[in-house]
Amino acid sequence: MSMYDLVIRNGTVATADAVVKCDIGVSGGRVVALARDLGKGEREVDATGRIVMPGGVDSHCHIEQRSSSTESQNADTWFSGTTSAACGGTTTVIAFSPTRKGGTVAKEAAAYHELAKKAVIDYGLHIIVNDANDAVMAELPGLIEQGHRSIKMFMTYDSNFVDDAAVLKVLATAREHEAFVCVHAENHEAIKWMTARLLEAGLKDAKYHAWAKPPVVEREATHRIIALAEMLDQPIQVFHVTCGEAAEEIHRAQQRGLKVWGETCPQYLVLTADDMDRPDFEGAKYVCSPAPRTVAEQEALWGYLKTGVLDVITSDHAPYNFKGPASKSAGGTDVPFTKIPNGLPGVETRLPVVFSEGVSKGRIDLQTFVALTSANSAKLFGLFPKKGTIAVGSDADFAIWDPEREVTITHDLLHSATDYTPYEGFKVKGWPVMTFSRGRLVCEEFEAKTEEGWGQFLPRVPYPYVKPNGRFTTPFDPIAKKVG
Repeated sequence: MSMYDLVIRNGTVATADAVVKCDIGVSGGRVVALARDLGKGEREVDATGRIVMPGGVDSHCHIEQRSSSTESQNADTWFSGTTSAACGGTTTVIAFSPTRKGGTVAKEAAAYHELAKKAVIDYGLHIIVNDANDAVMAELPGLIEQGHRSIKMFMTYDSNFVDDAAVLKVLATAREHEAFVCVHAENHEAIKWMTARLLEAGLKDAKYHAWAKPPVVEREATHRIIALAEMLDQPIQVFHVTCGEAAEEIHRAQQRGLKVWGETCPQYLVLTADDMDRPDFEGAKYVCSPAPRTVAEQEALWGYLKTGVLDVITSDHAPYNFKGPASKSAGGTDVPFTKIPNGLPGVETRLPVVFSEGVSKGRIDLQTFVALTSANSAKLFGLFPKKGTIAVGSDADFAIWDPEREVTITHDLLHSATDYTPYEGFKVKGWPVMTFSRGRLVCEEFEAKTEEGWGQFLPRVPYPYVKPNGRFTTPFDPIAKKVG
């Protein structure tokens, strides 16, 4: 008689805390034993020579959404997008419930939940707030209570931009109701001004996207959102940091004891602005925001990852097709950079690219890799230790890696519904050869074994990272409206 539903034997088990040789016993979708020579499992997997890691947690995914600026439709559905994630070793995603200015948030969140029922792995949602009107602010507490314990704000894009007054309203509501706030930090007016000047000068190709939003606009907005969050004593994460200037603002905030975290993405570690200068409109494939920078900025980011100033790497998966209706080229191949949907597909390639560039090349160790791609996101968004680790009681989410597997990434290899990958021809060392979601095999040797609807929504309750420090910048408490 089998003692376990699943036993993974002889692997090297790696978490953010330790690397050990042991077997893993799974029953009822959870880890129930970690030891050598476990009893028989109904299913047995020999992981000799392999690394067994917690499944990736990707806390920044745009799935089945429209572009905020061009109305172009994501290529991925919740089924294809989460299948792609699973085949790249990711077992949990957090996506964004979209909203429109002038609308509310509860109805949109309910509709987005219906779409998400096609998910093949577990998921959570961030609530986008792009209009802090009275109706939205009245609905937010209820959504937070339902388990949507993170809010996303944009400091740029005409369709999503919120000014400082709206930022303060959202920060105050988040603090009062114990929610986390994530921010796209770029200076909206500076980008608009620079964009107009570029277009007036006839500089409209994809490569000028980077010129319209240089690092200074990211640095300024990062500084500003940190200052506003400090005034209200509200924990925040700055999304997709691309440059040392912005990372340094986060570092200074952390040195002051503020609850400020920073995230970056693989595209900012391996792509550069030069990729947007490719001929025949190919540069459009690499247009994302903030823009890719330089090799020097890549090295700066690796430095901040090593020191922990930046402690999360997500995909910012935003999968627009290159050709066809609602694609990057839907308006033609001579459109200005302002008409190219911002975003790249990357949920499946996130872990292999970071493992290869980080672990295989000796920039980071195995434990740091797990922290950056799984454990830290799980902690930051209230999912740990259910997700993000391998421990008794945790969900049986695993990615089994062949650290020596050399793979050349091609579009045909991947499972996203997009018609291209920005990493075409990119060589990596290390690849997840099996992925398990709550003990269920969902991918093996590049072959998806997913089931629509297997994924479960992950409601989040209050947790330590969202708790404020308990100090304001004056003796006045602006939330409770009292002194002391």
